[in-house]
Amino acid sequence: MIVETFEKNLAKFTGSPYVVATDCCTHAIEMCMRYDKIKKIKSTTCFTYISVPMVLIKLGIDFDYNKDRWIGEYNFKGTRIWDSARLLHPKMYRKGQLQCLSFGNGKPLDNKRGGAILCGTQKEYLALKKMSYDGRDPKHTKWADQKTFSLGFHYNMPYEHAKRCNTLLEKYKRKNSYLPKIFEYTDCSAIKIKG
Repeated sequence: MIVETFEKNLAKFTGSPYVVATDCCTHAIEMCMRYDKIKKIKSTTCFTYISVPMVLIKLGIDFDYNKDRWIGEYNFKGTRIWDSARLLHPKMYRKGQLQCLSFGNGKPLDNKRGGAILCGTQKEYLALKKMSYDGRDPKHTKWADQKTFSLGFHYNMPYEHAKRCNTLLEKYKRKNSYLPKIFEYTDCSAIKIKG
C-alpha cells in the first residue's frame, strides 16, 4: 500500500496519469525498452551514466551515440522513452511518452536508490507493474495463488524506499524552484564495454 501511495502522489505532482515505482532508473529504462520491444535506437547521448549503454547492450538494442548535451532529461531518439533521471517538476509528464525517473544520489529526490516510470494508460501501468514485480498480478496478495505469470523481474521499489520517497516528495513540493542542476557525465562513447 505504501508503494501505491507514493505512485499516486508522484502521479499527481508530475501530471502523469499513472506511475510505476521501481528500484532504480536503469531498470525503469530496461522495462520500457522491453515493453515497447525496441530493437534499434537512432541515437542516444554519449553523456550519460554507464549503466544506460550497458542495458542497451544487454537487450541487444542497436544504437549509435550522439554528442547531445542535456539538462534534466534526454530522449532515446526514434523512441518515446526518456531518461528523466535529473528532472522532477510539476506537470512534467509528456502525453504518450514513457519517462524514467531516478531517486539516486544527487537527484531531486535523493533517496540513495529508486526510480519510477511515468506512463499514460492503465494498460501500460499494469504491464509495467507486473514486469517490475516478478510478473505478479497485483490482485493476488500471495504469489503462489497466481497460476500463470508473464515474464517479470525483481525491479519493484521496496516499501521502505517508497516510505522515504513519500516524505522527500512532500518536502520537495515546498520548493520554490524545480530547475534541474547542471551535471556533467563522462563520454560513454570513449569507454569500451565488453559484452
